[in-house]
Amino acid sequence: MKSTWKIASAFTGIIVGAGLASGQEILQYFTSFGLLGILGAIVTTALFAYTGMMLVYLGSRSQTNSHKDVIYKISGKYLGTVIDYVLIFTTFGVGVVMIAGAGANLNQQFGVPHVVGTILMTIIVLLVGMLKVNRVVAAISSVTPFLILFVIIVSVYSFLTMDSSFAALNDTATSFDTTLPNWFISAINYVSFNISVGAAMAIVMGGDEKNRKVAATGGLLGGLILGVIIMLSHLAIFSKIEEAGNYEMPMLGIVNDISPILGTIFAIVLFGMIFNTAISMFYSFSARFVEVETKSFKIFLTVTMIAGFLLSFVGFTDLVAYFYPLIGYLGLVLIGVLIVTPFRMKKITALKERDN
Repeated sequence: MKSTWKIASAFTGIIVGAGLASGQEILQYFTSFGLLGILGAIVTTALFAYTGMMLVYLGSRSQTNSHKDVIYKISGKYLGTVIDYVLIFTTFGVGVVMIAGAGANLNQQFGVPHVVGTILMTIIVLLVGMLKVNRVVAAISSVTPFLILFVIIVSVYSFLTMDSSFAALNDTATSFDTTLPNWFISAINYVSFNISVGAAMAIVMGGDEKNRKVAATGGLLGGLILGVIIMLSHLAIFSKIEEAGNYEMPMLGIVNDISPILGTIFAIVLFGMIFNTAISMFYSFSARFVEVETKSFKIFLTVTMIAGFLLSFVGFTDLVAYFYPLIGYLGLVLIGVLIVTPFRMKKITALKERDN
């Protein structure tokens, strides 16, 4: 059970980065569709549970420390190349967004220049990235319970202090701009994007777990936890949309309304969640090209972090609004492959048994 929870927490931690934990993703993907965002959150939960289970299981089954082996095995040479490049593009790009998010987080809460947060995050990720895989996974999973606690607190507070009904707030919520056309495509795009974000590290994480059942259960549980966080966050922001919708980090804004002290604590937790995704992205990106735990890996990671830091100055909100949906559309190929993979595996097994 301990191993299952560790995997579930780590999988959740990989995906719950600056956008989701801060509420900016939730606002753009769910709350901007008002009441229909609830249906989107339900669809998202089901897909996260399935894809999380499959990714970690496949990593455990192959016992690999890079996503490359698994992706080519389940997709073939040509489709595998497409997915491989999408994951390479995603892991680096989202890592850049996380560094930008760290700057936005500390700027909103403490008023320090954005560059302070970006430098701090870059240094921390670089230092932790020098550790072994199991210690990196442990670091990622340790912060998740604190985020869950804060999401519950914020949600309960928001529901109890609502000034209007959700129906009355629907027009306000749907007035916020989003680059997505409707709630269903938004939900699919959100899972597709996040699975593209989490796939590489989830496979690496699964490769560190020899028990396939534990790996699959951990991925499934992690997906369900993500769904709960998304639903509660959506309802919390929805209920406070008139105030929260104007913040760069809506969830942080709501917590500050409850208590400045809680706001400070949440800002620290949020920084930790941003770190979770940042280390996952840059670690798995580097592992794709260089063998982990080697001198070459450390050098490659250092150069990658410097490049990520320089690119982070584009800005957090703009990156979430335009870069995330793009990755979501590109990642649909991976979602399709994960859906058909169990049937392909079953067919291959049946053919082998028949030949024997």
